[in-house]
Amino acid sequence: MSRKYLSIILILSFLILAACGSNNNNAANNVNEPAPVETPAETPVEPNDEYGDTGGLTLPLVDKPTTISWMLISDNPANDKLIAKEIEKRTGITLDLQTNPSATFQDKLRVKMASGKLPDIFHGLKPAELKKLGQQGAVVAINDYADSLPNFKKLYMEENDWVIKSYGDEQGKLYAWPIYNMNRDVNHGFMYRKDIFDKNGIKEWTNTEEFYQALVKLKEIYPDSYPLASKTIVNIFRDYAYGWGIGGTQYPTYYDESAKTWKFATTQPENKEMLDFMKKLYNEQLIDPEFITATTDSWTSKMTTDKSFVTYDWIGRLDLFYNQVSSTNPEFDLRYANPVGPTGNIRTLPKVDANWSITVANNENKEVALKLLDYLTSPSGAALVTLGVEGETFNFDADGKPVYPELSDLPLVDIKALENEYGLWLEGMYLNPDRRSVYYNFTEKEQEAQDKMLAANSFEPLDPVLNFTDEETAAIAELQITLQKAAEEFNTKYVLDKNYGDAQWEEWKVNAEKLGASKLADLYNSAQKRFDAAN
Repeated sequence: MSRKYLSIILILSFLILAACGSNNNNAANNVNEPAPVETPAETPVEPNDEYGDTGGLTLPLVDKPTTISWMLISDNPANDKLIAKEIEKRTGITLDLQTNPSATFQDKLRVKMASGKLPDIFHGLKPAELKKLGQQGAVVAINDYADSLPNFKKLYMEENDWVIKSYGDEQGKLYAWPIYNMNRDVNHGFMYRKDIFDKNGIKEWTNTEEFYQALVKLKEIYPDSYPLASKTIVNIFRDYAYGWGIGGTQYPTYYDESAKTWKFATTQPENKEMLDFMKKLYNEQLIDPEFITATTDSWTSKMTTDKSFVTYDWIGRLDLFYNQVSSTNPEFDLRYANPVGPTGNIRTLPKVDANWSITVANNENKEVALKLLDYLTSPSGAALVTLGVEGETFNFDADGKPVYPELSDLPLVDIKALENEYGLWLEGMYLNPDRRSVYYNFTEKEQEAQDKMLAANSFEPLDPVLNFTDEETAAIAELQITLQKAAEEFNTKYVLDKNYGDAQWEEWKVNAEKLGASKLADLYNSAQKRFDAAN
């Protein structure tokens, strides 16, 4: 089913519910709400400040029994785990955690949406879908309640005031609670066999020419090798583009900061410079001739022997490769390398992401649900969701790393282990991960990559996050599919075919224009004008 028709079905579902009578709207959206409980007059619960920095919230969050239903992703039930018990202890809120495996989550969510029986909190929809639901009154405009949500207000209305412009609707209503500071600083980049470089007196490159000369020397010493290897197939052009200043999250469209305009990357002079460089490497047999067709297995075989020595990949590969070959080659030493390309930059990973973020159903529990999300966004709540309870589930060691005594038998305590044991790191619950968590426990080589790039500050600026209309989104999707496929085919032929040169480059620019390159850029620039004009 297409996204267009699915959206129509969802809207019709909520219109039908509305027609059944406005007096029943809350009940329809709140089937998981417990029956009203009559409680005798009690002494008011005293605020508790023992849980650290709540960002200005007072715990507990409620003064009467309240149950919040929350649909999220997990392979295991979580209502009996530490996370549910500790949240109730701190906030007074009882959680009904409705967990579903990732494989079935979207189907289950769609069923609930079509029926109108939304849980109080859920996630898994893109901003465009949430806008439609919000405009039908099914989910809450979070920023309408900002005065009672100090952590939300600080992060997304003061420190990152672009968030509502980028993810809100035309009336400035935001229906998606973003995730903050999830991404590591460095996750991908060039890597090199330091043991081979050191053995042969080759220094790590600091610019593109030195990179080329290093490959030339390696080819001379190991004539049967192809010093540079790749497994990302046509994505190599996207990955290398950051080093030539034409990369971005919307590639092959990117934002030119100096010109303050969006452009189609693969018709820019910088793309030709990049392709000419790659063609030079190919012609001189410095790059694996199978770089466009290599499988992960064939690439691994080359990188773990003396067939290839430089690549571009995820930083976890630094240790994975070593672990594979250490028994036979204990000297193997893959390290994170300096960028390649005239900018000397790598991609920047966003601090704020509202693409698959959390939302709240518009029912009588909405204000409690919003306050709960605000608490879990605070330093106190973030630590609970991604670390646990200090002194109970974990302690910090001398290096400030969390240690989990109950999990000491496990070979690795990762976020999946914490989810299984304690209900931590549930997908759809973490909103502002604590950077002390095991997710950020880098190995020595991974930490070196972080330190190296942070010290150099070699990051390509983030492109603006634009807010497109439905019509623009449909037009972009159609144009981008056609243009990206054509660009990948041209880039590949330009590098591999010795007959391709200036004439074919000029033909490509004309062809790209016929396919709608300027139209695609114009759609981005129109949205950019609205973004710039917004208060």
